Amino acid sequence: MADKRPQTKASEYTSGKIQVLKGLEAVRKRPGMYIGSTSSRGLHHLVYEVVDNSIDEAMAGYCTRVEVTIHEDNSVTVVDNGRGIPVDEHPTEKITGVELAMTTLHAGGKFDKESYKVSGGLHGVGVSVVNALSEMLEVEVWRDGGRWRQVFARGDKQQELEKIGKSEGSGTRVTFKPDRQIFTELDYNLETLSTRLRELAFLNKGLEIVIRDERSKPSTEETYAYEGGLVAYVEYLRATRPPLHEKVFYFETQRPEAEIELALQYDSGYSENTHTFVNNINTHEGGTHVTGLKAALTRTINDYAKKNNLLKKAEDALSGDDVREGLTCVLSVRVMEPQFEGQTKTKLGNSEVRGAVETAVNEQLATWLDENPKAARTIIEKSLSAARAREAARKARDLARKKNALEGGILPGKLADCSLSDPTMTEIFIVEGDSAGGSAKQGRDRSFQAILPVKGKILNVERARIDKVLGNEEIRAMITAVGAGIKDDFDIEEARYHKIIIMTDADVDGAHIRTLLLTFFFRQMRELIEAGYIYIAQPPLYRVAKGKQEHYVYTEEQRNEVVNRLTNGKADEAKGVTIQRYKGLGEMNPDQLWSTTMDPASRTLYQVTMESAATADSIFSRLMGEDVEPRREFIEKNARYVKNLDV
Repeated sequence: MADKRPQTKASEYTSGKIQVLKGLEAVRKRPGMYIGSTSSRGLHHLVYEVVDNSIDEAMAGYCTRVEVTIHEDNSVTVVDNGRGIPVDEHPTEKITGVELAMTTLHAGGKFDKESYKVSGGLHGVGVSVVNALSEMLEVEVWRDGGRWRQVFARGDKQQELEKIGKSEGSGTRVTFKPDRQIFTELDYNLETLSTRLRELAFLNKGLEIVIRDERSKPSTEETYAYEGGLVAYVEYLRATRPPLHEKVFYFETQRPEAEIELALQYDSGYSENTHTFVNNINTHEGGTHVTGLKAALTRTINDYAKKNNLLKKAEDALSGDDVREGLTCVLSVRVMEPQFEGQTKTKLGNSEVRGAVETAVNEQLATWLDENPKAARTIIEKSLSAARAREAARKARDLARKKNALEGGILPGKLADCSLSDPTMTEIFIVEGDSAGGSAKQGRDRSFQAILPVKGKILNVERARIDKVLGNEEIRAMITAVGAGIKDDFDIEEARYHKIIIMTDADVDGAHIRTLLLTFFFRQMRELIEAGYIYIAQPPLYRVAKGKQEHYVYTEEQRNEVVNRLTNGKADEAKGVTIQRYKGLGEMNPDQLWSTTMDPASRTLYQVTMESAATADSIFSRLMGEDVEPRREFIEKNARYVKNLDV
């Protein structure tokens, strides 16, 4: 891992550069304040905190490779070939830079503008929090010609920093094992980590990131490296949708307010797929940089269309939605002192960044459109087509508005609403089929649970424009029931329920319907997912009974375990055991459906989150798009992982 690149005096990085904001004691007492939670999300955040230090070295130009290894015991090692944490003594704290970084909250070079112009990390709490929440942490540093090592346990040092050998280059290795006293989950999800590491590789072109999983036999390894950076990211996100112009539009520029990098391409689809980042943080709540981007796109494309007489009337103008239909776009800005706000602190608040982004995109895109007239005309024609569809959909859109729905008394007739009106207290089950809907209506708690049955498979919105989407009866019923509108009219404050629960059969058709519903919410009401309002119900697969004993189980492994327990492992006692496989929700009576799937005290719900939005975007395009071949390839690659497939 060692790297032999020379260091210049201008980039001198010593312990004196590390500034201190004290206070590590509270981390173990209130870990959720620092890493979000002590469940799976917080567990994975530990890895991100350590990796972020390596990424900051890459952004500063000193690191080209990062390796992440998940060991058999779910401990993790992160290695980079950056400059290495300083090992000299801090001038005021009188301890080494390594110990300072590992034991003091907010201690790091990030507060010094000479060491790092910009840095990532959502919470910015530093590797000291990882140390505090690990039962063991070992750090090894290669710099100044030597190898240095120090070990900690639950934040306390177990030994002084010691020199253990020589080194020809520089870098840092951190190995930590999450503390079982703190975390409710200790099993790392490879896909979750891979998604974030792939994203970081796209955002930092030229950086190579390796993830290795030693828990599988044989061990697996993936390498993410993209010389194309954001251009490669756009091509990855666009997936199978045919592009409308061959070359991805790309630019990067440095302004006093921010470093700005943008890549975009239009395709034949109907969705907008915009992903934005600030200092490598996914700003899925938006912010000033997104506002500037959207304003610039709308203005620049309208100006080009008017200048070249591509609009029918001089007073006509394309809307923001029109010019962003079929757009796949990645915007990455790097800001020296970002101000984050919003529910999950992923919304940029720096007002100066809006103007910087808007000006840069206006200038660069206008030039590109002038230099690529064929692509420009194709984009304008696409936008005009979207505008015509928007006008055709206006009446259907009006029907979806909550105001009309309530004042006009046209809530869907098949909706069995609840009696409470406080949306924070209510939930709606979107249920597959009238039979299951009937059971759900009888089994529910009418005070706070609403039921909306949907017939069969709804429209695949991945292949449909908004006018066709709003012409679909089942989709109109969902929009009206939720009450928040759609597209331009969407207002999450108007949502009539804060839990929207998809409840489908545990078979292939049920899985398909669930995917169609998720595609609809992801493409047309993404704000509901971002707010955490969308859930998936988990009905049981089996009822296992013997005499008066009754158990509902959700996997084949659980079924076998229960059968073994009921029979004491004796095959001759298996005759007295009844196993019922539920293929449809309608097979359960109302009481069973309530106790297994709808009762908040005993049910299992999975919340749909936006953490893997880019991956979801790509998968929806592959599985739900027009092109058959990528879907076939996906199925062939993943077929061996399928369980409970009904034939």
